[in-house]
Amino acid sequence: MQVMADLLARHAQMGRVDWIGLRPARRAEVQAVPQVQVGLSGLDGDRARAGKRAVTLIQAEHLPVIAGVLGVDVVTPDALRRNLLISGINLGALKGREIAVGAAVLRLTVICAPCSRMEETFGFGGYNAVRGHGGWCAEVVTPGLVTRGDVVGVVD
Repeated sequence: MQVMADLLARHAQMGRVDWIGLRPARRAEVQAVPQVQVGLSGLDGDRARAGKRAVTLIQAEHLPVIAGVLGVDVVTPDALRRNLLISGINLGALKGREIAVGAAVLRLTVICAPCSRMEETFGFGGYNAVRGHGGWCAEVVTPGLVTRGDVVGVVD
């Protein structure tokens, strides 16, 4: 029989950074960038602050789910106002773990709950469409450069 710790340590593959977005100011348009320096207080050029919510990540595989719940064809990562779009690895399975994202190391801390702006962005029901699919917040353990296409994996 498998020990739970062994099962929790297994991932079918490494993840990948598919998109990077910066929120330069409250309510400002999200700016997509090809790479960013991650400092202890979050992504350079982003309005985030140091601590357990310095960086926000969202699972790429959740975008079609949100679109399906909204009854639209596509939901883009900038609409959700998260920093990093990650594909190929289950972020929910990494809560509390340290992950290497490019040259940076992050620790996933708490669920990134949607805000009321989702109603503005998506219309009626937008807030509930994102609930449970809004991504994760992370604190910065080790600063470093993150580039679109970088590998994402568990640090052991």
